[in-house]
Amino acid sequence: MIVLFTDFGLRDPYVGQIKARLAEHAPTQLVVDLLHEVPDFNPHAGAHLLAALASGFPSGSVFLAVVDPGVGTQRAAVAVMAGGRWFVGPDNGLLSVVAARHADARLWRIVWQPEILSPTFHGRDLFAPVAADIVRGDVLTDKLIPIDKLNVEFDAGDLARVIYVDHYGNAWTGVRGVPQDACVSATGERFRHGESFGSVGKGEGFWFNNSVGLLELAVNRGSAAATFGLKVGDPVQVQRLN
Repeated sequence: MIVLFTDFGLRDPYVGQIKARLAEHAPTQLVVDLLHEVPDFNPHAGAHLLAALASGFPSGSVFLAVVDPGVGTQRAAVAVMAGGRWFVGPDNGLLSVVAARHADARLWRIVWQPEILSPTFHGRDLFAPVAADIVRGDVLTDKLIPIDKLNVEFDAGDLARVIYVDHYGNAWTGVRGVPQDACVSATGERFRHGESFGSVGKGEGFWFNNSVGLLELAVNRGSAAATFGLKVGDPVQVQRLN
């Protein structure tokens, strides 16, 4: 399958344009919309989200990952194989965390360019055809060259910040595997631990380890973002007692 991970949103035509290009180049392949609300222009937050979400997809999946504020500049285009999955996107750090967390990661620079390449839409014109080639199993020796490292590499350790706010107002962080007795606070508020929404009272704030292993701040039947003023980029304090 081809898995789409972008900051394009769903109100605009960009996702549809990418899907049309994929239908042209890989018409028999399943295309999954994973997330199109990655924080705008924020490959750092996107890198940690992508690394957390990718493990839920089978080996051989090809992620078309585009959070690309440098589109049209001299930033490179890359392909990564890590954990048995492929990732295609810009060399701006977006793919660096998932690459660093897998000892088997292999890296390539995309040297091919289509005849028509919009300077503002590499997702459609460049990344989509390459992702389609990969998922079809084509040999890409004329399009990719091996490289030793990415140009932009983010720290692959935990990111103690809010990296995503979902439509419920739940604030995902880049912190993994927090023990239940940890002290967690953000925006001056200390959060108690809860296993799930039903384990706390209505309107009560709490933290939990979410379904992809990230520390999440929430309010039962309410919005943590609205209640506590949480937004992407806010620091989160996590004190592990042991």
